[in-house]
Amino acid sequence: MLATDVHDFTIRLVMESGKTVEFSGPSDITRETSDAIVNAANSSLLGGGGVDGAIHRAGGPAILAECKQIVKKIGRLPPGNAVITSGGQLAAKHVIHTVGPIYRGGDSGEPDELASCHRESIRLADEHGVQSLSFPAISTGAFGYPVPQAAAVAISSTLEALAAAKHVSTVRFVLFDSGTLKTYVRAAENLSHSSPASPFRIEKAQS
Repeated sequence: MLATDVHDFTIRLVMESGKTVEFSGPSDITRETSDAIVNAANSSLLGGGGVDGAIHRAGGPAILAECKQIVKKIGRLPPGNAVITSGGQLAAKHVIHTVGPIYRGGDSGEPDELASCHRESIRLADEHGVQSLSFPAISTGAFGYPVPQAAAVAISSTLEALAAAKHVSTVRFVLFDSGTLKTYVRAAENLSHSSPASPFRIEKAQS
């Protein structure tokens, strides 16, 4: 049974299987108590600004040490790929690091790479028995991906991957500001309206 406080999300999408996709904000992803959180990393995996820097600061040096070991084995992480480390000092047990695309107008494979970020993160989480996973708004900061387009890709690819997952049952989009939250909620509602046979229903939090 999925136990989620109705006050802890704005809306959620409930799939026929009972799996859920929740939207929360304004929120700090480093405080999430999901089994795993997703880091919007850069290809070096050595930390940076925004969500990346915040996760490394809050999680402590263990995360960076594990990232350095991964880089020694595989080199730089290409956009659309994902790797996993411990959560260090975070409440989350794991951090999944994925590299979003730099937005160059939308015709250079960015939607496919962004979709891959979400699919690969959920696949990797599922391989490690993770039941709940929290995403930030990947690529919408310094990488310049317009939030409306990013939200549509993120939500549709997440629903696709979540439907196939064996262990992951709850995905949260933990969004830094109210504007981004509203845009993601609008994208979810648009996705629901665009298909009469939508594979989910929308539940809104009660005030």
